[in-house]
Amino acid sequence: MSNSAIKTGTYRGYIRYKIIIITFLGIVTIAAALFAISAGSAGLSVKEVALTLLGKGTEQNRTVIFGIRLPRIAAAAVAGIDLATTGCAMQSILRNPLASASTLGVSQGAAFGAAFAIVILGAGVQFQTSDGLQVQNPYLVSICAFILSMFSTFVVLGLSRFRKISPEAMVLSGVALSALFSGGTTLMQYFADDVSLAAIVFWTFGDLGRASWQQVGLMAGVTLLGFVYFMFNRWNYNALQNGENTAKGLGVNVDSMRIVGMVICSLTASVIVSFVGIINFIGLIAPHFMRRFIGGDYRFLLPASAILGALLLLLSDTLARTAVAPVVLPIGAITSFLGAPLFLYLLFKGVANK
Repeated sequence: MSNSAIKTGTYRGYIRYKIIIITFLGIVTIAAALFAISAGSAGLSVKEVALTLLGKGTEQNRTVIFGIRLPRIAAAAVAGIDLATTGCAMQSILRNPLASASTLGVSQGAAFGAAFAIVILGAGVQFQTSDGLQVQNPYLVSICAFILSMFSTFVVLGLSRFRKISPEAMVLSGVALSALFSGGTTLMQYFADDVSLAAIVFWTFGDLGRASWQQVGLMAGVTLLGFVYFMFNRWNYNALQNGENTAKGLGVNVDSMRIVGMVICSLTASVIVSFVGIINFIGLIAPHFMRRFIGGDYRFLLPASAILGALLLLLSDTLARTAVAPVVLPIGAITSFLGAPLFLYLLFKGVANK
């Protein structure tokens, strides 16, 4: 057998292994989604869920699944996909493994915008349900959260564009903005009345149940556009992993790709955060975890991270709904409790492998 044939076989094996991993991950995610739909006080089985989704369920099951469970599961999947892919792309664009929406001030800016809408603009609270407090004007809160999260992005990009700061300095400026917005949110909470304070705290917890089908559709559309853009630039991300000079030598416009990529990442993440609140660690954990299994080839890392992000958020939300039912735990706290130890483990294992 010639050397070229051996190399071809090795490359095919390399591709096949990654496709198998991604396919297996997709199957597990679908199974997790079916289980998540069945989990809860309605007592549905996975078989009943599958039959209802195929149009053969009872009227009661259809009401529970399509009216209550499925919007929440769809929101979890879409949010997980978006946060994971934006985190994956940010880490390549900035060449920083800690880059994500939560470390660049996007999430904290959204929290400040939500607090501003509730306290200053009087979004207020209309009523309370078993899932928590329902904000009287959720669209006003979402718009303010989106505007402030994008403001953080434009500040970071402005420093990059006009002051020519390094990618590392961009992350540091994001950390500074995060502290600024966190301080502003704290002041809002300090001067808020009891009702507004409860609304702010509940919003920052993160809640997948607040998203309607219309909002899920908007999130899905933005996420799809962002994912298509990231996949279109997958070869550029691969080139950038070898250094900016190498990427420029291969014809990549690094500065333009960095600015446009950051705008797309922040735009999509801002939309997600504005509708579901603060959800930490998904954008950090999913890309790092998948690098351990399929490497740093962005042709496969992006879709693998997207699927794992959906899986992690689905499992976290299922745990939040069932751990101390009928109380629904804050999804942001669950992702932090699950993500922080896993992230520390990956860091320690990474150091040990060097």
